[in-house]
Amino acid sequence: MRVGNGLLGAHPSLWQDHDGVYHGIDADLLAELTRRMGLPRSEFVITEWSTIVPGLKARRWDIVLSDVHITQEREVMGHVRFSMPYFMLYDYVIVPQDSPIHSLADLKGRTIGSVLGTNDSATAHRLVEQGMGAAVADYDTFGDPFLALRNKQIDAVVVDQGTLHAQQAHFAGLRTVGGPIFYTPKPKWASAQAAAPYRLGSEGVVVRPACTDLLAVINHALEDMHEDGTIRTILKRYGVWEPQQDHLVKTSGQD
Repeated sequence: MRVGNGLLGAHPSLWQDHDGVYHGIDADLLAELTRRMGLPRSEFVITEWSTIVPGLKARRWDIVLSDVHITQEREVMGHVRFSMPYFMLYDYVIVPQDSPIHSLADLKGRTIGSVLGTNDSATAHRLVEQGMGAAVADYDTFGDPFLALRNKQIDAVVVDQGTLHAQQAHFAGLRTVGGPIFYTPKPKWASAQAAAPYRLGSEGVVVRPACTDLLAVINHALEDMHEDGTIRTILKRYGVWEPQQDHLVKTSGQD
C-alpha cells in the first residue's frame, strides 16, 4: 500500500533517522494499520503538502496519512472520504514561565503570535475579536512566533499541542494558559460541521470516494486500535496524549 505524506521532518508526525527509517506518530500508525489489515508491506511516498490530495486522485498513492483534518468542506468540495478519526488537534495559549498572564482574561491589551493561514491563527484572531488580546502577529513558520516570544516582541503564542510539543525541544521555560481551545468552523460550513459525528480538529486517513471496501477495512483497524489502547500508547509515546483524545466522536449535545 502506497501512502502519501506531506509532513516529513515535522515532529512528532514523521521524520527519518540517518538510516532512512521513519519515526513518529504517522510511522507508528501506518505500521499498525499495515499489520492489522493483513498487508505484506506499505510505504510512504513523500510529497509536498499541496499535492497529497491531487496525488491521491491521480492514483499515485492509495491513501493519505498526513495529519489531514476531517472537515465537511474537504469531503464535499475535495471529493474525498475520511476514515474515523485517530487524533485531534486543538490550540493552547502559551507564555513564558515568568509571564504575568495566568488566564485568558489577562491577555487583554496583549499581542498574540501565531502562524499565517493556520487554524491556530484563526483562534488567535477570534480571541482578539472577543476582547482577549489587542492584536495578532502572524508569522510564516511555526518556530517564528516562539522566537518572537523569547525576544519579548509578543506576549503569548497560540498554536496546537503538536506544534507546542515540537517547539519545546528548542524553546525552554514555556507553560500553557487555561485549557485547550477547540477549533470553530467557517461560518459557511457551521451547520454541516454541527451535524458531523466528529469533533472539528480531528484527523483521519483520506481515501478516494470509490474505495469503500478499503475505507471499511481501515475503519475496522482504527476502531480496534482505539478499543485496545494502541492509539493511546502511540500518542503517549510522543507526548501528545491528553484525555480529549478519547473523545474524538461527539456525544449527544456536543458541538
